[in-house]
Amino acid sequence: MQKPKMNYGKTFLLGFGFFGVMIIWAVYNSFVPLFLANKFNIQPAMIGFFMTIDNIAALFIQPAVGSVSDRLRTKIGRRLPFMLIGAPIAGIALALAPVVAIPMINIPPEARLPLFVACTVSFVLAMAVWRTPVVALMPDITPSRYRSQANGVINFMGGIGSIIAFFIGAKLYTINEAFPFWLGSVLVVIAVVLVFIFIREPKVYEENPNAERPNLWKNFGALFKEKQHDALRIFFAILFWFIAMNAIETFFSLYANRYLGMSEADSVQLMTLNSLMFVVGALPAGYIGGKIGRKKTISIGLVLMSLIMLSVFFFTKDMLMVSLFTLPMFGSVPVVGLLLMFAGLSWSLVNINSLPMVVDLTDAVKIGTYTGLYYLFSTLAAIAGPNINGWIVQLTGNNYSSIFIIGPIFMIAALISILGMKGGEARQEDHIFADQAVIEPEEI
Repeated sequence: MQKPKMNYGKTFLLGFGFFGVMIIWAVYNSFVPLFLANKFNIQPAMIGFFMTIDNIAALFIQPAVGSVSDRLRTKIGRRLPFMLIGAPIAGIALALAPVVAIPMINIPPEARLPLFVACTVSFVLAMAVWRTPVVALMPDITPSRYRSQANGVINFMGGIGSIIAFFIGAKLYTINEAFPFWLGSVLVVIAVVLVFIFIREPKVYEENPNAERPNLWKNFGALFKEKQHDALRIFFAILFWFIAMNAIETFFSLYANRYLGMSEADSVQLMTLNSLMFVVGALPAGYIGGKIGRKKTISIGLVLMSLIMLSVFFFTKDMLMVSLFTLPMFGSVPVVGLLLMFAGLSWSLVNINSLPMVVDLTDAVKIGTYTGLYYLFSTLAAIAGPNINGWIVQLTGNNYSSIFIIGPIFMIAALISILGMKGGEARQEDHIFADQAVIEPEEI
């Protein structure tokens, strides 16, 4: 008798796609707010709006692209064409952003901000074209029982990308403010080329070419007709926890710079500790989700995240900056750095197991559509989170620590939502189509 097992080598190669996504997003989220505040003197509320106005367009693009990719048929597959188009455009747009902002070429001062906006919006639109397809590749070619573990591998690779952006990017920023942008642009193109070379997509409709093809809005409407509403519960949980996380990701570098008094480079480098521990926790989080269940694992992570955020809020500035120990390459780690490390581990429990829960509420034919719905709700959060917290920061007299009191409220809302779920756990029997990329037979 044979049963499938994971091919970790292929899964790591697939992870280069998410590596590219995360490195370029980390650069965008960390350095663009600094450019807006310190080069263009934009106020916090407007920074929050700026960091979400592009997501309003992505709100409509990402879910639609996921559904379209389910229906697309090409010689290289249904996901890869979006990656080969979107990634190079995103890389070029991000590379041009610091060129017009610093400026590195002769540009009239009044034209710098509009050109910077044009570059960043072009970047986000291009990312919206390929982010859903690259994420949908994992459940496409991974059996249900191994999706938490495979998502751990994928996010491990994504976390490596974030670490490179935060740590190396912060070092490069002190040399030339454009270098982190250029680093992300080059690496994202390399990552997608590696996926294209080594990963082969399954042929989904070989066995039943007459099967009904997925429709985004039809499936969205069906969410409200289910008796158990499991899909709605997980999607609203995703909305709530990403509202908390997106706000902190957007404003943390400014929090460390303006509230804690750290330099711009050090404030970005501090987030490396969070990404490092997310990477450390990614593989164990997938294993834990497969062992004790995804809902229980996510719930533990949400509780821990809430406690950590509250600790950051209630600890004084002096307490947060007390040095605890040193790490090679990172130097002195203060209390706030240790809390970020615990937050990275806790966030891995939530993030690693959420996408597998979503795709295991549907069948293999509609994976791209449900991945698109995953990004519909996470993009709504990306719009709401920075705006909500931007206004709160401004209304509290530019008190950036206020983001850590709002976060736990949304984390608890997510916990309440997910506790009512009955489905979304790994299925024992799972049909995977031909040309599987990340599984191999195991004799038993």
